[in-house]
Amino acid sequence: MKLSKLLLMTLCVSLFASCSSDDEDNNEPKGQYENGFFILNEGSTGVGTVSFSSNDFNVFTKDVYTASNPNDLIGKFVQNIFFDGDKAYIIAGGSNVINVVNRYTFKLIAKIETGLANPRYGVVKDGKAYVTNANTYYNAEKPEENPDGNTDDYVAVINLTTNTFESKIALNATANKLVLENGKLYITEPYNSSKLLVVDIATKTVETPVEIGYSADCIEEENGTLYILRGPYGDRSELVKVKLSDKSVSKITFPASLDGASFMDIEDNKIYYTVQSAAYAMDINATAPSTTAIASSSAGYLYGFAVNDDRLYFADGTFTEDGKAYIYNLKGELLKTLTTGVGSNGFYFND
Repeated sequence: MKLSKLLLMTLCVSLFASCSSDDEDNNEPKGQYENGFFILNEGSTGVGTVSFSSNDFNVFTKDVYTASNPNDLIGKFVQNIFFDGDKAYIIAGGSNVINVVNRYTFKLIAKIETGLANPRYGVVKDGKAYVTNANTYYNAEKPEENPDGNTDDYVAVINLTTNTFESKIALNATANKLVLENGKLYITEPYNSSKLLVVDIATKTVETPVEIGYSADCIEEENGTLYILRGPYGDRSELVKVKLSDKSVSKITFPASLDGASFMDIEDNKIYYTVQSAAYAMDINATAPSTTAIASSSAGYLYGFAVNDDRLYFADGTFTEDGKAYIYNLKGELLKTLTTGVGSNGFYFND
């Protein structure tokens, strides 16, 4: 009996030690770029960069890709980052490449270099990435050079297990930002159309588009509704709502004082939007926008904006010198200014 108790105690101690060891292992840092945010810097004629700051601003690296991959180039016109598990996918549209890296160490894993033509933005579903491609551009001054420039955009389907191009979905339209909900892609077509594209990823077919108005770009989904901001030149800005269950559309028209609304983000049931270099906020169920700025940033040319964890992030996207990122709290108080890279265009959070 005493021996059995001794064995039982030994077993319990052993199991406890094993569990404790596992817990400790799970709490180990995943990499030096955990618990912070990336700032994407598009670049001009040269190579783009990615900057990183820890959430407490104590750690800042101006070019994390080069720091982690000194013998490789990220590519030109870095456009977008999307995540899947512990991987980050960095789209360099000017080089027709997607760099696959570990999101916590930024070590290069693979490059996706086929099937892409001016890639723009990406989303992930069930082991596949769906990436909009601007393909060729229409030249209004010389339309004979590429008459299909407004209609030859497509979605590239990429197998993320093998990091290879799988197929393309022709859109017969232009394409830019996108969200994926209930097996369908919703794609903004801001430059040449008043339509929201709808793509069924199972059948790879383009469904009847939704009429939303010209210059609609920023798009978010919350609780079965798409929220799309449009800021057409010479007309009133609008918040467009598309109910996914029936594709019904409703709109909130902004007053003239909010003409030129450009960026939008949704956080904690509030819609944040920008006009020039200032940010505004309205409740997600509000029927009219706020015309009182909650923060006025120092950005000379606002080129990127995000909201995360009670902070506002503004990117000054100058293309003649290094840009800057300005971080404010929701009271409009400046918390930090960071010197980033050329053409800072977006923020991506890595918590």
